[in-house]
Amino acid sequence: MQPFTTVTGAAIPLPRSNIDTDVIIRIERLTQGGDLGLYAFEVLRYRPDGSPDPASVFNEPRFAGASILLAGRNFGCGSSREGAVTALMAMGLRCVIAPSFGDIFFANCFRNGMLPVVLPEETVGLLAAQARDGDFTVDLKARTIHAPSGESLAFQVDPLQREGLLEGLDEIGLTLKWADDIAAWQKTDRAAHPWVWQIEGISV
Repeated sequence: MQPFTTVTGAAIPLPRSNIDTDVIIRIERLTQGGDLGLYAFEVLRYRPDGSPDPASVFNEPRFAGASILLAGRNFGCGSSREGAVTALMAMGLRCVIAPSFGDIFFANCFRNGMLPVVLPEETVGLLAAQARDGDFTVDLKARTIHAPSGESLAFQVDPLQREGLLEGLDEIGLTLKWADDIAAWQKTDRAAHPWVWQIEGISV
């Protein structure tokens, strides 16, 4: 997993509530192969004939290659497809800032190297109003967002999830950091409670 430390870039304003995972990436796109980034938000980016919609914020030159998304409430709700996060990352996004998220989407972000940031709706709106004024910087080490206006905003993130993103580790990777301690505990517990470790047909 790609570590996340600091991201600087344009931030796409998408102040719609309840953008679900079907809007982020259609389920059939996940089985067709190819670049998921081309299909992310396709209902919002393309016209029915498949051509780019010039009225879509995603097609503004200012936001080409944007690394940050400023979204509305309950972003990523709906089905549990992990591909929603990978599709966003395939289009270049590394951070989504929103008032709230779908629970599973929020967890999947941390498992795939995407930083979800929760801020009050009014604050997200103020940031979105600056989206065409310049770049933003999201600093996970400092837990701050630097806006084009020069304002610096603090945000909260779970310490363990933060550690995983900074080091590029998912839950399994974080657990394996303690492999020696786990093995030592198992050795001690096996000696103290041998009957616990006796499972017929299984060597533990």
